[in-house]
Amino acid sequence: MSRVEIRPMVREDLPAVEAIEHEGFSLPWPKDAFAHELENALARYLVLVEDGVVAAYGGMWMILGSSEITSISTAPWARRRGYGERLLRALMALAYEELEITEMTLEVRVSNLPAQALYTKLGFVTEGKRDKYYEDNKEDALIMWCHDTRPYMAGSAEAAGGR
Repeated sequence: MSRVEIRPMVREDLPAVEAIEHEGFSLPWPKDAFAHELENALARYLVLVEDGVVAAYGGMWMILGSSEITSISTAPWARRRGYGERLLRALMALAYEELEITEMTLEVRVSNLPAQALYTKLGFVTEGKRDKYYEDNKEDALIMWCHDTRPYMAGSAEAAGGR
């Protein structure tokens, strides 16, 4: 049986996180972006590690009483195992434990139906749209909000690997 843990992202995770980012997105973040995010006092990033290997990551900014998911992705070999859901729940718990933040937002491609289904399962609703948001193909983004993450979060930030 695999050993899975969620913990804060550290510099040593960056090569694996960058590889997942490049495999998962047509417009990946620049190489140094995650290194800068680790220094950002308003940002929190977690990795999900399976048997010592980074299988997924997720991050958020916590500002003005809400949190915004900046990026979340799972390595192709680790998909369909519920890791995205576990990470999102852990981010919800972390935001609540650190700053009692219960509102969370994100943007998602209109065509990304699996992600939308996950977000809906965890209490997100579509509240807007950003026309031609994505640079690569000018695809629209849905703006989704969860106004009370408490029913959906992991048990605690400590269990989720919070700092």
